[in-house]
Amino acid sequence: MSKRNSQASKTAARERLRIEREREAKRAKTKRQVIVACSIVGVLAIAGGIGYAAVQANKPTHWEAVKDEKVVAPANTTGTDGTTVVIGKDSAKKTLKIYEDARCPICAQFEQTVGPTVKKDIDDGKYKMQFVGATFIDNKDNGEGSKNALSALGAALNVSDKAFLDYKAALYSAKYHPEETTDKFKDDSYLIKVADSVPELKGNKKFQDAVEKGTYDAWAMAMSKTFDDNKEGVKGTPAFVMDGKQLNGGSPLMTVADFNRVVGEALKK
Repeated sequence: MSKRNSQASKTAARERLRIEREREAKRAKTKRQVIVACSIVGVLAIAGGIGYAAVQANKPTHWEAVKDEKVVAPANTTGTDGTTVVIGKDSAKKTLKIYEDARCPICAQFEQTVGPTVKKDIDDGKYKMQFVGATFIDNKDNGEGSKNALSALGAALNVSDKAFLDYKAALYSAKYHPEETTDKFKDDSYLIKVADSVPELKGNKKFQDAVEKGTYDAWAMAMSKTFDDNKEGVKGTPAFVMDGKQLNGGSPLMTVADFNRVVGEALKK
């Protein structure tokens, strides 16, 4: 091989190597640009996700939001926002206020044991009953059942006083009342299932629509506030008040004998 050909071959090889290096450098640059672009998109996506999550976290829940909605009061109510629920004969001279929370297990025990006596006393005109609904048990586990059941009670009250009392008894019954740790009342379908055990509510589309649409959700929150703001010192349920004073020192009345004795004494005053 001549020196000339050898030199030309070396020059050509160097040129090919230079071109290949330039191509490799371009490929590396492009790769870096893609990585940087993807990183920027990723950061923006994460930031956007965090921002969305923050907005959602700060967004009020349904039950918080309905506090500011216009209250639709059920029929058979009086007072501000329809939060005064009094059932009984006009001839009854005194009123027994009963404070209850739908998820309260002690309220369920009271209703199962003494509830029929209360209903008979109301029917006999011994006294009127004023119902005050509470929802504080929901606060213990971020639940919704106390509020949702109270709204459903509003839907029952809109049908009639009797439907309300019968539905309340059904909700507290041994058959349907769940454990306090089981928030079954948050489900509209379960509340409607319980209502089907009440003659006036069975298959009642107006009642069912009110439950499913949350017609009385704002009313339930307004009613709950009357419990929170009560001036009689009631902190828990069930509680009983007559003439502005808690009966039995604020302790529940869990037997018919105790109930008749304490309420009977209050009626004499």
